[in-house]
Amino acid sequence: MSEAPFRPFETHLDRARAVALLREATAGADDGELFLERRRSESLVLDDGRIKTASYDAGEGFGLRAVRGEVAGYAHATEISESALRRAGETTRLAVGEGGGVMAPPPAGTNRTLYTDADPISGVSFPVKLDTLREIDSFARDLDPRVVQVTATIAASLQEIAILRPEDTLVTDIRPMTRVNVSVIVEENGRRESGTAGGGGRVTLEGLLAPQDWQSKAREALRIALVNLEAEPAPAGVMDIVLGPGWPGILLHEAIGHGLEGDFNRKGSSAFAGLMGKQVASKGVTVLDDGTIPDRRGSITIDDEGTPSGRNVLIEDGVLVGYMQDRQNARLMGVQPTGNGRRESYAHIPMPRMTNTYMLGGDSDPADIVADLKDGIWAVGFGGGQVDITNGKFVFSCTEAYRVKDGKVGAPVKGATLIGDGATALNQIRALGNDMALDPGMGNCGKQGQWVPVGVGQPTVMIGGLTVGGSGG
Repeated sequence: MSEAPFRPFETHLDRARAVALLREATAGADDGELFLERRRSESLVLDDGRIKTASYDAGEGFGLRAVRGEVAGYAHATEISESALRRAGETTRLAVGEGGGVMAPPPAGTNRTLYTDADPISGVSFPVKLDTLREIDSFARDLDPRVVQVTATIAASLQEIAILRPEDTLVTDIRPMTRVNVSVIVEENGRRESGTAGGGGRVTLEGLLAPQDWQSKAREALRIALVNLEAEPAPAGVMDIVLGPGWPGILLHEAIGHGLEGDFNRKGSSAFAGLMGKQVASKGVTVLDDGTIPDRRGSITIDDEGTPSGRNVLIEDGVLVGYMQDRQNARLMGVQPTGNGRRESYAHIPMPRMTNTYMLGGDSDPADIVADLKDGIWAVGFGGGQVDITNGKFVFSCTEAYRVKDGKVGAPVKGATLIGDGATALNQIRALGNDMALDPGMGNCGKQGQWVPVGVGQPTVMIGGLTVGGSGG
Protein backbone atom coordinates (compact mmCIF):
# COMPACT_ATOMS: atom_id res chain seq x y z
CA MET A 1 0.00 0.00 0.00
CA SER A 2 1.29 3.45 -0.94
CA GLU A 3 2.89 5.62 1.73
CA ALA A 4 1.79 8.79 -0.07
CA PRO A 5 -0.57 10.96 2.04
CA PHE A 6 -4.12 9.59 2.37
CA ARG A 7 -6.29 11.75 0.10
CA PRO A 8 -9.39 9.65 -0.62
CA PHE A 9 -11.13 12.36 -2.65
CA GLU A 10 -8.22 12.47 -5.06
CA THR A 11 -7.63 8.73 -5.37
CA HIS A 12 -10.87 6.89 -4.53
CA LEU A 13 -13.96 9.12 -4.67
CA ASP A 14 -15.26 12.21 -6.40
CA ARG A 15 -16.01 14.58 -3.53
CA ALA A 16 -19.15 16.08 -5.12
CA ARG A 17 -20.59 12.62 -5.74
CA ALA A 18 -19.67 11.52 -2.19
CA VAL A 19 -21.45 14.57 -0.72
CA ALA A 20 -24.54 13.84 -2.84
CA LEU A 21 -24.67 10.22 -1.65
CA LEU A 22 -24.06 11.30 1.95
CA ARG A 23 -26.91 13.82 1.77
CA GLU A 24 -29.17 11.17 0.33
CA ALA A 25 -28.29 8.77 3.14
CA THR A 26 -28.84 11.38 5.87
CA ALA A 27 -31.90 13.20 4.49
CA GLY A 28 -34.27 13.73 7.41
CA ALA A 29 -31.62 12.67 9.95
CA ASP A 30 -30.32 14.63 12.94
CA ASP A 31 -26.68 13.95 12.18
CA GLY A 32 -24.32 11.84 10.14
CA GLU A 33 -20.93 11.69 8.46
CA LEU A 34 -18.63 9.72 6.20
CA PHE A 35 -15.54 8.57 8.10
CA LEU A 36 -12.61 7.42 5.96
CA GLU A 37 -9.47 5.85 7.37
CA ARG A 38 -6.15 4.38 6.39
CA ARG A 39 -4.03 2.67 9.03
CA ARG A 40 -0.60 1.05 8.95
CA SER A 41 1.05 -0.68 11.90
CA GLU A 42 4.22 -2.60 12.64
CA SER A 43 5.14 -4.68 15.68
CA LEU A 44 8.44 -6.39 16.43
CA VAL A 45 8.83 -8.68 19.43
CA LEU A 46 12.07 -10.25 20.64
CA ASP A 47 11.51 -13.03 23.15
CA ASP A 48 14.21 -15.08 24.85
CA GLY A 49 16.91 -13.98 22.42
CA ARG A 50 14.94 -14.56 19.21
CA ILE A 51 12.67 -12.45 17.05
CA LYS A 52 9.32 -14.01 17.90
CA THR A 53 7.04 -11.69 15.91
CA ALA A 54 7.60 -9.29 13.02
CA SER A 55 4.24 -8.12 11.75
CA TYR A 56 3.12 -5.38 9.40
CA ASP A 57 -0.52 -4.59 8.79
CA ALA A 58 -2.17 -2.10 6.44
CA GLY A 59 -5.82 -1.45 5.77
CA GLU A 60 -8.29 1.20 4.75
CA GLY A 61 -12.03 1.65 4.58
CA PHE A 62 -14.99 3.89 5.38
CA GLY A 63 -17.91 4.03 7.77
CA LEU A 64 -21.16 5.84 6.93
CA ARG A 65 -23.53 6.91 9.70
CA ALA A 66 -27.00 8.41 9.84
CA VAL A 67 -28.45 9.36 13.25
CA ARG A 68 -32.06 10.13 14.15
CA GLY A 69 -32.99 10.48 17.80
CA GLU A 70 -31.53 7.57 19.73
CA VAL A 71 -31.17 5.39 16.64
CA ALA A 72 -28.07 5.23 14.47
CA GLY A 73 -27.66 3.41 11.18
CA TYR A 74 -24.10 2.39 10.35
CA ALA A 75 -22.48 0.64 7.43
CA HIS A 76 -18.81 0.15 6.64
CA ALA A 77 -16.65 -1.33 3.91
CA THR A 78 -12.99 -2.05 3.20
CA GLU A 79 -13.48 -0.84 -0.38
CA ILE A 80 -13.53 2.95 -0.78
CA SER A 81 -15.59 3.37 -3.94
CA GLU A 82 -18.76 5.07 -5.14
CA SER A 83 -20.59 1.75 -5.52
CA ALA A 84 -19.68 0.67 -1.96
CA LEU A 85 -20.73 4.08 -0.65
CA ARG A 86 -24.08 3.82 -2.42
CA ARG A 87 -24.75 0.40 -0.89
CA ALA A 88 -23.80 1.71 2.55
CA GLY A 89 -26.18 4.63 2.11
CA GLU A 90 -29.09 2.25 1.49
CA THR A 91 -28.33 0.55 4.81
CA THR A 92 -28.00 3.71 6.89
CA ARG A 93 -31.29 5.07 5.47
CA LEU A 94 -33.09 2.38 7.44
CA ALA A 95 -32.30 4.22 10.69
CA VAL A 96 -33.70 7.51 9.40
CA GLY A 97 -37.10 6.03 8.48
CA GLU A 98 -39.64 8.71 7.65
CA GLY A 99 -37.15 11.40 8.62
CA GLY A 100 -38.30 14.58 10.30
CA GLY A 101 -34.96 15.40 11.88
CA VAL A 102 -33.02 18.64 11.51
CA MET A 103 -29.35 18.21 10.65
CA ALA A 104 -27.12 19.34 13.50
CA PRO A 105 -24.55 22.06 12.68
CA PRO A 106 -21.02 20.86 11.93
CA PRO A 107 -18.29 20.91 14.59
CA ALA A 108 -16.21 24.05 14.92
CA GLY A 109 -12.95 23.91 13.00
CA THR A 110 -9.45 23.98 14.42
CA ASN A 111 -5.98 24.58 13.02
CA ARG A 112 -4.35 23.26 16.18
CA THR A 113 -1.89 20.38 15.90
CA LEU A 114 -0.97 18.36 18.98
CA TYR A 115 1.54 15.91 17.48
CA THR A 116 3.76 15.27 14.50
CA ASP A 117 2.35 13.95 11.22
CA ALA A 118 5.56 12.05 10.44
CA ASP A 119 5.27 8.32 9.73
CA PRO A 120 6.93 6.58 12.71
CA ILE A 121 7.22 3.26 10.86
CA SER A 122 9.43 4.47 8.03
CA GLY A 123 11.31 6.95 10.22
CA VAL A 124 13.67 4.24 11.52
CA SER A 125 15.01 1.43 9.33
CA PHE A 126 14.03 -2.19 9.95
CA PRO A 127 17.63 -3.31 10.68
CA VAL A 128 18.03 -0.56 13.31
CA LYS A 129 14.87 -1.77 15.06
CA LEU A 130 16.12 -5.37 15.10
CA ASP A 131 19.54 -4.31 16.38
CA THR A 132 17.91 -2.25 19.14
CA LEU A 133 15.84 -5.22 20.30
CA ARG A 134 18.97 -7.35 20.52
CA GLU A 135 20.77 -4.58 22.43
CA ILE A 136 17.88 -4.38 24.90
CA ASP A 137 18.06 -8.14 25.44
CA SER A 138 21.82 -8.09 26.01
CA PHE A 139 21.70 -5.02 28.25
CA ALA A 140 18.93 -6.42 30.47
CA ARG A 141 20.71 -9.76 30.91
CA ASP A 142 23.96 -8.02 31.83
CA LEU A 143 22.23 -5.97 34.54
CA ASP A 144 21.77 -8.93 36.89
CA PRO A 145 22.72 -12.63 36.74
CA ARG A 146 19.24 -13.54 38.00
CA VAL A 147 17.66 -12.40 34.72
CA VAL A 148 16.60 -15.57 32.87
CA GLN A 149 14.33 -14.17 30.20
CA VAL A 150 13.81 -10.86 28.40
CA THR A 151 10.98 -9.79 26.12
CA ALA A 152 11.26 -6.51 24.21
CA THR A 153 8.69 -4.91 21.90
CA ILE A 154 8.87 -2.05 19.42
CA ALA A 155 5.51 -0.98 17.99
CA ALA A 156 4.55 1.89 15.68
CA SER A 157 1.44 2.85 13.75
CA LEU A 158 0.02 5.67 11.65
CA GLN A 159 -3.71 6.36 11.41
CA GLU A 160 -4.93 8.85 8.78
CA ILE A 161 -8.57 9.92 8.87
CA ALA A 162 -10.88 12.17 6.84
CA ILE A 163 -14.41 13.10 7.97
CA LEU A 164 -16.88 14.44 5.38
CA ARG A 165 -20.20 15.90 6.49
CA PRO A 166 -23.43 16.48 4.54
CA GLU A 167 -22.85 20.25 4.35
CA ASP A 168 -19.54 19.45 2.55
CA THR A 169 -17.15 20.27 5.40
CA LEU A 170 -14.06 18.07 5.46
CA VAL A 171 -11.66 17.64 8.39
CA THR A 172 -8.58 15.44 8.54
CA ASP A 173 -6.10 14.20 11.12
CA ILE A 174 -2.86 12.21 10.98
CA ARG A 175 -2.19 10.27 14.18
CA PRO A 176 1.14 8.55 14.87
CA MET A 177 1.64 6.16 17.77
CA THR A 178 4.77 4.48 19.13
CA ARG A 179 5.67 2.33 22.09
CA VAL A 180 8.66 0.41 23.47
CA ASN A 181 8.17 -2.23 26.17
CA VAL A 182 10.64 -4.31 28.16
CA SER A 183 9.72 -7.30 30.35
CA VAL A 184 12.15 -9.39 32.37
CA ILE A 185 11.85 -12.59 34.37
CA VAL A 186 14.26 -13.19 37.24
CA GLU A 187 14.90 -16.43 39.10
CA GLU A 188 16.41 -17.06 42.52
CA ASN A 189 16.27 -20.25 44.58
CA GLY A 190 13.69 -21.71 42.24
CA ARG A 191 11.34 -18.72 42.51
CA ARG A 192 10.53 -16.71 39.39
CA GLU A 193 9.06 -13.22 39.21
CA SER A 194 8.53 -10.72 36.42
CA GLY A 195 8.60 -6.98 35.87
CA THR A 196 7.51 -4.81 32.96
CA ALA A 197 8.15 -1.20 31.98
CA GLY A 198 7.44 0.74 28.83
CA GLY A 199 5.64 3.57 27.19
CA GLY A 200 5.49 5.96 24.30
CA GLY A 201 3.00 8.31 22.73
CA ARG A 202 2.17 10.21 19.56
CA VAL A 203 5.84 10.69 18.74
CA THR A 204 8.38 9.25 16.32
CA LEU A 205 10.50 6.25 17.31
CA GLU A 206 13.88 7.99 17.32
CA GLY A 207 13.62 9.20 20.93
CA LEU A 208 12.30 5.87 22.21
CA LEU A 209 15.15 3.98 20.53
CA ALA A 210 17.82 6.19 22.08
CA PRO A 211 19.83 4.02 24.53
CA GLN A 212 19.17 6.26 27.54
CA ASP A 213 15.42 5.80 27.03
CA TRP A 214 15.20 2.02 26.65
CA GLN A 215 17.95 1.43 29.21
CA SER A 216 15.84 3.20 31.85
CA LYS A 217 12.90 0.99 30.90
CA ALA A 218 15.04 -2.15 31.23
CA ARG A 219 16.31 -1.04 34.66
CA GLU A 220 12.76 -0.29 35.82
CA ALA A 221 11.49 -3.69 34.64
CA LEU A 222 14.33 -5.37 36.52
CA ARG A 223 13.70 -3.31 39.65
CA ILE A 224 10.02 -4.36 39.73
CA ALA A 225 10.93 -8.02 39.17
CA LEU A 226 13.48 -7.95 42.01
CA VAL A 227 10.97 -6.27 44.33
CA ASN A 228 8.49 -9.05 43.62
CA LEU A 229 11.20 -11.63 44.28
CA GLU A 230 11.19 -10.42 47.90
CA ALA A 231 7.41 -10.09 48.14
CA GLU A 232 5.37 -11.74 50.85
CA PRO A 233 1.74 -12.85 50.53
CA ALA A 234 -0.58 -9.83 50.73
CA PRO A 235 -2.84 -9.49 53.77
CA ALA A 236 -6.61 -9.47 53.37
CA GLY A 237 -9.12 -7.14 54.98
CA VAL A 238 -10.37 -3.57 54.99
CA MET A 239 -7.57 -1.05 55.28
CA ASP A 240 -6.37 2.36 54.15
CA ILE A 241 -4.52 2.52 50.84
CA VAL A 242 -1.98 4.95 49.41
CA LEU A 243 -1.81 4.93 45.62
CA GLY A 244 1.33 6.14 43.89
CA PRO A 245 1.34 8.83 41.18
CA GLY A 246 0.98 8.30 37.44
CA TRP A 247 -0.11 4.89 36.18
CA PRO A 248 -2.19 4.03 39.31
CA GLY A 249 -4.60 6.58 37.80
CA ILE A 250 -5.88 3.56 35.87
CA LEU A 251 -8.03 2.90 38.94
CA LEU A 252 -9.52 6.39 38.55
CA HIS A 253 -10.06 5.74 34.85
CA GLU A 254 -11.94 2.50 35.39
CA ALA A 255 -13.76 3.12 38.66
CA ILE A 256 -14.85 6.69 37.94
CA GLY A 257 -14.09 7.67 34.35
CA HIS A 258 -16.41 5.23 32.60
CA GLY A 259 -19.24 6.29 34.89
CA LEU A 260 -18.83 9.89 33.65
CA GLU A 261 -19.31 9.03 29.96
CA GLY A 262 -22.45 10.63 28.56
CA ASP A 263 -24.24 7.56 27.18
CA PHE A 264 -24.31 5.74 30.52
CA ASN A 265 -25.71 8.84 32.21
CA ARG A 266 -28.32 9.59 29.55
CA LYS A 267 -29.60 6.03 29.92
CA GLY A 268 -29.47 6.24 33.72
CA SER A 269 -27.20 3.21 34.01
CA SER A 270 -24.21 4.98 35.59
CA ALA A 271 -23.67 5.18 39.32
CA PHE A 272 -23.29 8.95 38.73
CA ALA A 273 -26.56 9.43 36.78
CA GLY A 274 -28.66 12.33 38.07
CA LEU A 275 -25.89 13.70 40.30
CA MET A 276 -24.86 16.74 38.24
CA GLY A 277 -24.04 19.64 40.57
CA LYS A 278 -23.87 17.33 43.59
CA GLN A 279 -20.90 16.60 45.85
CA VAL A 280 -19.61 13.21 44.65
CA ALA A 281 -16.04 13.32 46.00
CA SER A 282 -14.03 14.69 48.88
CA LYS A 283 -13.32 18.43 48.87
CA GLY A 284 -10.20 19.21 46.87
CA VAL A 285 -10.74 16.41 44.35
CA THR A 286 -10.72 17.69 40.75
CA VAL A 287 -10.87 15.26 37.83
CA LEU A 288 -10.33 16.19 34.18
CA ASP A 289 -10.43 14.51 30.81
CA ASP A 290 -8.05 16.33 28.50
CA GLY A 291 -7.42 15.34 24.90
CA THR A 292 -5.32 18.43 24.19
CA ILE A 293 -2.01 17.50 25.87
CA PRO A 294 0.71 17.46 23.17
CA ASP A 295 2.19 14.10 22.14
CA ARG A 296 0.24 12.07 24.69
CA ARG A 297 -1.07 8.60 23.91
CA GLY A 298 -4.68 9.57 24.67
CA SER A 299 -4.61 12.91 22.86
CA ILE A 300 -6.53 13.66 19.66
CA THR A 301 -6.53 16.89 17.65
CA ILE A 302 -10.12 16.16 16.68
CA ASP A 303 -12.34 13.32 17.82
CA ASP A 304 -13.74 10.76 15.38
CA GLU A 305 -16.74 12.96 14.61
CA GLY A 306 -14.60 16.00 13.80
CA THR A 307 -15.10 17.88 17.08
CA PRO A 308 -11.87 19.45 18.40
CA SER A 309 -10.69 17.73 21.59
CA GLY A 310 -11.10 19.63 24.84
CA ARG A 311 -9.86 20.08 28.37
CA ASN A 312 -13.02 19.01 30.14
CA VAL A 313 -13.48 19.34 33.90
CA LEU A 314 -15.61 16.45 35.17
CA ILE A 315 -15.38 16.86 38.95
CA GLU A 316 -14.37 20.20 40.48
CA ASP A 317 -13.52 20.44 44.19
CA GLY A 318 -15.57 17.30 44.73
CA VAL A 319 -18.64 18.47 42.75
CA LEU A 320 -19.80 16.72 39.57
CA VAL A 321 -19.75 19.40 36.85
CA GLY A 322 -19.51 17.58 33.53
CA TYR A 323 -19.80 14.41 31.49
CA MET A 324 -17.82 13.34 28.43
CA GLN A 325 -19.98 13.64 25.33
CA ASP A 326 -20.11 12.67 21.70
CA ARG A 327 -22.48 14.52 19.34
CA GLN A 328 -25.49 12.20 19.65
CA ASN A 329 -25.57 12.02 23.45
CA ALA A 330 -24.83 15.74 23.80
CA ARG A 331 -27.80 16.60 21.56
CA LEU A 332 -30.13 14.23 23.41
CA MET A 333 -29.01 15.64 26.78
CA GLY A 334 -29.21 19.27 25.63
CA VAL A 335 -25.51 20.05 26.11
CA GLN A 336 -22.48 20.67 23.92
CA PRO A 337 -20.21 17.91 22.55
CA THR A 338 -16.90 17.75 24.43
CA GLY A 339 -14.65 16.16 21.77
CA ASN A 340 -14.99 12.65 23.23
CA GLY A 341 -16.68 10.89 20.29
CA ARG A 342 -14.21 8.09 19.55
CA ARG A 343 -14.16 4.86 17.58
CA GLU A 344 -11.65 2.06 17.22
CA SER A 345 -11.70 2.21 13.41
CA TYR A 346 -13.88 2.88 10.36
CA ALA A 347 -15.66 -0.41 11.16
CA HIS A 348 -16.97 0.95 14.48
CA ILE A 349 -19.60 3.51 15.44
CA PRO A 350 -18.43 6.42 17.65
CA MET A 351 -19.41 6.67 21.31
CA PRO A 352 -18.36 8.78 24.32
CA ARG A 353 -14.86 7.70 25.36
CA MET A 354 -12.08 9.00 27.58
CA THR A 355 -8.83 10.56 26.27
CA ASN A 356 -6.34 11.47 29.05
CA THR A 357 -8.19 11.26 32.38
CA TYR A 358 -6.47 12.47 35.51
CA MET A 359 -6.85 13.90 38.99
CA LEU A 360 -5.15 17.18 39.85
CA GLY A 361 -2.60 17.25 42.64
CA GLY A 362 -2.95 18.73 46.09
CA ASP A 363 -0.42 20.29 48.44
CA SER A 364 0.70 17.34 50.57
CA ASP A 365 4.22 15.92 50.51
CA PRO A 366 3.97 12.32 49.21
CA ALA A 367 6.36 11.12 51.92
CA ASP A 368 4.08 12.60 54.57
CA ILE A 369 1.06 10.80 53.09
CA VAL A 370 2.82 7.45 53.35
CA ALA A 371 4.04 8.33 56.86
CA ASP A 372 0.40 8.97 57.88
CA LEU A 373 -0.60 5.44 56.88
CA LYS A 374 -1.11 3.52 60.13
CA ASP A 375 -1.93 0.07 58.80
CA GLY A 376 -2.37 -0.47 55.09
CA ILE A 377 -0.95 -0.92 51.61
CA TRP A 378 1.11 1.45 49.48
CA ALA A 379 0.32 0.49 45.88
CA VAL A 380 2.55 1.98 43.20
CA GLY A 381 1.97 -0.40 40.26
CA PHE A 382 -1.16 -1.94 38.77
CA GLY A 383 -2.02 -4.63 36.29
CA GLY A 384 -5.50 -5.24 34.98
CA GLY A 385 -8.77 -4.12 36.47
CA GLN A 386 -12.47 -4.25 35.79
CA VAL A 387 -15.53 -2.26 36.80
CA ASP A 388 -19.32 -2.60 36.77
CA ILE A 389 -20.59 0.72 35.37
CA THR A 390 -23.99 0.42 37.03
CA ASN A 391 -22.66 0.42 40.59
CA GLY A 392 -19.03 1.47 40.14
CA LYS A 393 -17.67 -1.68 41.83
CA PHE A 394 -14.07 -2.37 40.82
CA VAL A 395 -11.39 -5.01 41.27
CA PHE A 396 -7.71 -4.22 40.60
CA SER A 397 -4.57 -6.30 40.87
CA CYS A 398 -1.36 -4.70 42.14
CA THR A 399 1.95 -5.40 40.38
CA GLU A 400 4.03 -3.52 42.97
CA ALA A 401 2.82 -2.85 46.50
CA TYR A 402 4.20 -2.59 50.03
CA ARG A 403 2.90 -3.23 53.53
CA VAL A 404 2.92 -0.10 55.70
CA LYS A 405 2.53 -0.07 59.49
CA ASP A 406 2.76 3.06 61.64
CA GLY A 407 4.10 5.00 58.68
CA LYS A 408 6.98 2.59 58.10
CA VAL A 409 7.26 0.95 54.69
CA GLY A 410 7.76 -2.77 55.15
CA ALA A 411 8.06 -5.75 52.85
CA PRO A 412 6.65 -5.79 49.33
CA VAL A 413 3.47 -7.83 49.02
CA LYS A 414 2.37 -10.16 46.26
CA GLY A 415 -1.15 -11.02 45.10
CA ALA A 416 -2.88 -7.89 46.44
CA THR A 417 -6.18 -6.91 44.84
CA LEU A 418 -8.06 -3.72 45.64
CA ILE A 419 -11.84 -4.01 45.82
CA GLY A 420 -14.32 -1.19 46.20
CA ASP A 421 -16.66 1.11 44.35
CA GLY A 422 -15.81 4.38 42.64
CA ALA A 423 -18.43 6.57 44.33
CA THR A 424 -17.40 5.48 47.83
CA ALA A 425 -13.68 5.67 47.05
CA LEU A 426 -14.04 9.26 45.81
CA ASN A 427 -15.57 10.27 49.13
CA GLN A 428 -12.87 8.49 51.12
CA ILE A 429 -9.94 10.38 49.61
CA ARG A 430 -8.08 11.80 52.60
CA ALA A 431 -4.93 13.32 51.09
CA LEU A 432 -3.65 14.47 47.70
CA GLY A 433 0.07 14.73 46.95
CA ASN A 434 1.81 17.56 45.15
CA ASP A 435 3.32 15.09 42.66
CA MET A 436 0.63 14.72 39.97
CA ALA A 437 2.07 12.72 37.08
CA LEU A 438 0.77 11.21 33.87
CA ASP A 439 1.44 7.59 32.97
CA PRO A 440 4.35 6.74 30.64
CA GLY A 441 2.04 6.08 27.69
CA MET A 442 0.79 2.52 27.72
CA GLY A 443 -2.98 2.58 28.30
CA ASN A 444 -5.68 0.98 26.18
CA CYS A 445 -9.36 1.18 27.06
CA GLY A 446 -12.10 -1.26 26.12
CA LYS A 447 -15.79 -0.44 25.84
CA GLN A 448 -18.47 -2.46 24.07
CA GLY A 449 -15.80 -4.38 22.20
CA GLN A 450 -13.94 -1.28 20.97
CA TRP A 451 -10.35 -0.47 22.01
CA VAL A 452 -8.81 3.01 21.91
CA PRO A 453 -5.53 4.40 23.30
CA VAL A 454 -5.88 6.47 26.48
CA GLY A 455 -3.82 8.23 29.13
CA VAL A 456 -4.25 8.34 32.90
CA GLY A 457 -2.70 10.28 35.76
CA GLN A 458 -2.95 11.28 39.39
CA PRO A 459 -0.86 12.39 42.37
CA THR A 460 -0.11 10.23 45.40
CA VAL A 461 -3.55 9.64 46.94
CA MET A 462 -4.68 8.21 50.27
CA ILE A 463 -8.04 6.40 50.19
CA GLY A 464 -9.60 5.17 53.39
CA GLY A 465 -11.25 1.81 53.88
CA LEU A 466 -10.75 -0.18 50.69
CA THR A 467 -11.04 -3.94 50.78
CA VAL A 468 -7.77 -5.72 50.06
CA GLY A 469 -8.03 -9.25 48.76
CA GLY A 470 -4.83 -11.17 49.43
CA SER A 471 -3.41 -14.57 50.17
CA GLY A 472 -1.95 -13.81 53.57
CA GLY A 473 -3.32 -13.25 57.07
